[in-house]
Amino acid sequence: MKRSREKAASELFAALYPRLAGWCRRLVDDDETAHEIASEAFTRLWARWTSVAEPRGFLYVTAANLVRDHWRKLERERRAMHRVTSEAAVRAHPEQADPSVRLLVQSLPERLRVPILLHYYADMPIREVSVLTGRKEGTVKADLHAARELLRVHLRRSLDHTP
Repeated sequence: MKRSREKAASELFAALYPRLAGWCRRLVDDDETAHEIASEAFTRLWARWTSVAEPRGFLYVTAANLVRDHWRKLERERRAMHRVTSEAAVRAHPEQADPSVRLLVQSLPERLRVPILLHYYADMPIREVSVLTGRKEGTVKADLHAARELLRVHLRRSLDHTP
């Protein structure tokens, strides 16, 4: 029993790790961090191996949460650096105010952020996002639409304020 469990876990790792790490890489823009996040997601899956019905979904949702934690850490670090720099130095670099889609996605409420990450960044169909989030497909579609509208408004607003 233990041998087949290990074999199944090994096969799952071989099949999913490269894609999961690549997905994380696109989100965090750093190879080492992406591999740490993907590895941690597998570690957490392994700890719950017998109770997880959908390993792929568990991995992506766990990785999405770890990416969110990474983004929060970066934002805390950014704010701390901002506090220790002078206002003049900050004004000397107006390009820092330019929005990035990653930061905008990060700012979405979790209800909207998770479907965006799973559907657009992990290339999961709406049906699968629905199963993983425990929401009806129509709700996922509505959440994706609401998230796209929020992102569109934020992008338009930030582009209107550029010189």
